[in-house]
Amino acid sequence: MADSDGQEKTEQASGKKLTDMRSEGKVAKSIEFNSFAVFGGGFTLLYISQSFISGQFADLSVQIFSSLDKLELSYQLVQGYLTDWALFYFITMSPLLLGLVVLALGVSIAQVGFKISPKALEPKFDKFNIVTGIKNTFFSSKSFVELAKSLFKLFVIGLIIYLTIFDYMEESAKFMDLSVISIVDFMLTAGFEVVWKLSLAYAAIAIADFIFQKWKFAKDGMMTKQEVKEEGKQTEGDPLVKGKIRGIQIAMARQRMMQEIPTADVVITNPTHFAIALRYDPARDRSPKVLAKGVDEVAQRIKKIALENNVPLHEDRELARTLYKMCNIGDTIPEQLFQAVAKILAYIFQLKNSKKKSIV
Repeated sequence: MADSDGQEKTEQASGKKLTDMRSEGKVAKSIEFNSFAVFGGGFTLLYISQSFISGQFADLSVQIFSSLDKLELSYQLVQGYLTDWALFYFITMSPLLLGLVVLALGVSIAQVGFKISPKALEPKFDKFNIVTGIKNTFFSSKSFVELAKSLFKLFVIGLIIYLTIFDYMEESAKFMDLSVISIVDFMLTAGFEVVWKLSLAYAAIAIADFIFQKWKFAKDGMMTKQEVKEEGKQTEGDPLVKGKIRGIQIAMARQRMMQEIPTADVVITNPTHFAIALRYDPARDRSPKVLAKGVDEVAQRIKKIALENNVPLHEDRELARTLYKMCNIGDTIPEQLFQAVAKILAYIFQLKNSKKKSIV
């Protein structure tokens, strides 16, 4: 399957695309499954409520036929009967109809979950295009699939009804010798057999259609590698833009680091490649703290700023390399380096005190 750019859609739909499709009302939903639920559930509800419904019809029949000998047609009488019949059908059939509505909604929610999608309810004016409508209705692959499904269902249902009724045709010839109760019982038995056979067939069709809709939805949602890249740019940001932002962040962090160097007590150097600025304030710091570090060009800038602000430089190749590898900016030095750094700081502080005394 290829898109307009000729790229194969080989990638599964991403989470974002599935969410977008759902917001547009595109979900893997089987209409056949809903139809089967309504069909099977309707007969089940009808079977459960048969006593109530038959009792209601019996009461109505008694009411009508008991007054036929006294019936005098008039506007008020007809109006009264219409009101009674409307109320009768509402009371009798509304529980059944309400149950079917609840069942249909329940099956739909079970298939795709519950979500209100305002975008799916927005009017799409391209649907009013007559040419496009005719094309989608009569010449699209979807219309041919639906036509094939309908013909197949019609064939299966017709075949089941024919085979079932054919088995009862010989027995129906005996109606002349049967009582009314026996005939009704025979008809109910035949009807029940037709219903449960149709239900089984419809269940098989519904399951097959449900699997097909899941497969078709996954296929329609597939993406090209380019679409995946473009979506990644939209959700995570363009790599070029992210690189520029990262560069700006590094530059700002480096500028803050350089501003801290004048407050350092000493800069440990390699002397050429590495430079680490340390500060130790017993009132604030538990141990010496790394204010800045750098390699090559950055190391040279650290040393330059240190010299401009009279921060002592101390050359120690191994210590400079170790501090650079083990410490990040803002870290206190590790315990195993306390002794080496303490000797340097003690020497630096001694020099500072000597200078102060000589000035005094």
